Amino acid sequence: MEEKLKYLKPEILSTVSSMELRAKFVVEGFLTGLHKSPYHGFSVEFSEHRQYLPGDDLRKLDWKILAKTDRFYIKQFEEETNLAAHIFIDTSASMGYASEKNKITKLKYAAYLAASLSYLMNKQKDAVGLGLYDSKLHKYLSPKTSKTHLNILLSELENMIPSQNTNAAVAIGPYIEKIKRKGLIILISDLFDSEENTFKLFKQLRYNGHEVIIFQILDDQEVEFEFTKNTNFIDLESTERIITSPIQIKTEYKRAVENYLSKIKTNCYQHKIDYSLIKTSTTFDVALLQYLNKREQLN
Repeated sequence: MEEKLKYLKPEILSTVSSMELRAKFVVEGFLTGLHKSPYHGFSVEFSEHRQYLPGDDLRKLDWKILAKTDRFYIKQFEEETNLAAHIFIDTSASMGYASEKNKITKLKYAAYLAASLSYLMNKQKDAVGLGLYDSKLHKYLSPKTSKTHLNILLSELENMIPSQNTNAAVAIGPYIEKIKRKGLIILISDLFDSEENTFKLFKQLRYNGHEVIIFQILDDQEVEFEFTKNTNFIDLESTERIITSPIQIKTEYKRAVENYLSKIKTNCYQHKIDYSLIKTSTTFDVALLQYLNKREQLN
């Protein structure tokens, strides 16, 4: 059991050879931990069952589950439960950053997270799609439920590389507004963009009543700023450089970061968007549990 749980750690997962195995190990570790935790009541077979509600057709009760667990579950059909999920990943240059402390880039972490989410959705028989963007949408796979589609998606995640500047509102906003069927949109990004662009995007994400989860991925050092000696800081998107003593700017830097993160949280709350700040040292079960909570609400 502990063997499976270890793969929830980013530094361990990065040693696994393929994206499919990474996704499989994370999901298996997550489900193992889930059964050991206070959240063991979650069902991960949403496409097959849900808890009985007053007024449900008793003919759909699963009597085998009732006999085994003494719980009432209704059999569901795929057309009743199938969720269309769209995962959008920021592949801009800033996502290529990794501190010496963590060693895993934000983009790699995003890839592992997206792969795990996609694997879990496929296991639930939900449809999942993938969009890769920086200042424009470079790749889009529409949501599907097949194993073949999942393998193509995992291959795209395996081959992602950081690219140009970010403008999510321009890159994916117009596309999101064309998605007519209500579904789940998951955005994975460091949100290193102008406030104007970021908050415009939040409005677009909720277009047509989509449910939204935002995972803001940051390296621990981008939040904690624990540099100890003179450092050459480089903006990976503008290539602007500055050499400075971190001690002199730490207080002002952390104040600016906290202020920006506070604005993001407030704006997400106003637009009824689920938001999580995820550091690249964070175990993957944290994000998967938030997804499962949201999926349970949509059931």
